[in-house]
Amino acid sequence: MIIDDCHYDVIIIGTGAGGGTLAYKLAPTGKRILILERGDFMPLEEQNRSNVDVFKRERYHAPEQWYDNTGEPFSPQMNYAIGGNTKIYGAVLMRRREQDFAAVTHREGISPAWCVDYAEFEPYYTAAEALYKVHGQADQDPTEPFRSGDYPFRAIESDPQITAITEAIAQQGLHPSALPLGLTRQDDDPTNDSEVSGVLPAVEYPNVTLKTKAKVVGLHTNSSGRFVRAVEAEIDGKPYLFLGDLVVLACGAVNSAALLLRSANDCHPQGLANSSNLVGRNLMKNLMTAIVQVSSKANSGAFQKTVCVNDFYWGDADFPYPMGHIYNTGGLLTDVIFAEAPPMFSVLAKFMPGFGLRQLATRSIGWWIQTEDLPNPNNRVYLDQHKLCIDYQPNNTEAHDRLAHRWIDVLKSLEKQLDGFPVGTIHPRGEIPVQVMANQCGTCRFGDDPATSVLDHNCRAHDVDNLYVVDGSFFPSNASVSPALTIIANALRVGDHLLDRLA
Repeated sequence: MIIDDCHYDVIIIGTGAGGGTLAYKLAPTGKRILILERGDFMPLEEQNRSNVDVFKRERYHAPEQWYDNTGEPFSPQMNYAIGGNTKIYGAVLMRRREQDFAAVTHREGISPAWCVDYAEFEPYYTAAEALYKVHGQADQDPTEPFRSGDYPFRAIESDPQITAITEAIAQQGLHPSALPLGLTRQDDDPTNDSEVSGVLPAVEYPNVTLKTKAKVVGLHTNSSGRFVRAVEAEIDGKPYLFLGDLVVLACGAVNSAALLLRSANDCHPQGLANSSNLVGRNLMKNLMTAIVQVSSKANSGAFQKTVCVNDFYWGDADFPYPMGHIYNTGGLLTDVIFAEAPPMFSVLAKFMPGFGLRQLATRSIGWWIQTEDLPNPNNRVYLDQHKLCIDYQPNNTEAHDRLAHRWIDVLKSLEKQLDGFPVGTIHPRGEIPVQVMANQCGTCRFGDDPATSVLDHNCRAHDVDNLYVVDGSFFPSNASVSPALTIIANALRVGDHLLDRLA
């Protein structure tokens, strides 16, 4: 075992939305900060979401196997690199609605309240939008929560074909709104991410050390079990120990939970920080479906997503329960996750014979629908000897199906008004499988009661005084909007707490 000769004030494990942002927040303190990242810097050509080969290759899958609830292995859609999954996400950075922080009744159960309210998060949302250069427009979306200021950058203009669709949607009495996007506005890599906004600014400080290709395999506590004293990692096949005063996990909801479970010891026999037996439980990942409009007019296939519709977020007259969030995918050649929906393109191919994949994509307009799934302790991450296992069954499916049917009805109606969209065509759907770990959250929920939560109000482990978690693990409930902006805002919030503690 190689023991690093430096003692760190803070060790951050992971560089995604939570870890990269926290590193940025703490870097100016002058404290010794170590960042450990399992991956390396991602070559720009591998970040290109406009290349058709994303449909043909498993480029964005982690080089490891996990196991589903039947014991079958699969390669998860995860990204081990500086920036984590923000290197391949869609950069949709939307606030949770105010009511999302309270208990919400759904058709299939209760979405529990958070131990903090929207008012506590609002200034951090504002700071997160500034840091990640969010482009948007306020006062269009009827569900948008209170804002202390407008978006820092104006919304991106839609492709002309999307503008025509948006106008037709508005004529139906709905409220299409600008989709908030984190963008650098650079031609070679327009989306913003935690490498650009978090890690690179942090490592400019001489007190910050970044180690890549460092796979963390265990956390070691003192004899009482109340403090993590060392982080064990493998680098170039060799075991290393890193010593630090504060340890922060930001590995993603699945991997952070797995690391805590792997770090079991005599003081924590069920896994580190797991006296509640909730580490790994309540895994959530939005229900997501892609819906396609077939067009007789070609498009570039590479335009930006720009529009969302939240009129059905809290339900409608026929279904007084939350249904969810809708937004256009952008050109189908730009969206990585469409690599996970080949059945949709197979259906398209039957109705458009003779067309190749690129032709199918450029003759189509895509929409995402996204619904909140509810916490279920049986949806969980667990270890079977050395195997990482995911047991996940979707729930709240009626609300999601109703949203899909409701949106298809909207599309059918507006197609009667639009040139280039044949009336009466099918609208293929592609559900996102468990292998896609987008929007994962909930495996180390925070709360005030140690018996019913893993982390406290500040995302510190109830059982371990110097251990924090700042990825999506802390969510006690999901929402229909993507969690990225909330993870970023929370990292800034926890960062303020750590600044006080470090001082």
